[in-house]
Amino acid sequence: MDNKKLAAAMAAVTMYIKTQQEAAAAMAAEQGTGGQAPEALMPLPAANTWGITGRQALMNANTMMQMRMFK
Repeated sequence: MDNKKLAAAMAAVTMYIKTQQEAAAAMAAEQGTGGQAPEALMPLPAANTWGITGRQALMNANTMMQMRMFK
């Protein structure tokens, strides 16, 4: 990818994240949650251990295939 295109893409993503953070902070201020975003007040879902380890195994196998470890 061209350096100018890469820089433009990175700037766009950074601006998008910053805009979303500002919007969440403004919404939290309107709701009177003490400056915390509504997402921060929600409980986190339980981690799916089987799903995480399965995904890691698939990614590891894909990496080994890309490195041509299997012949």
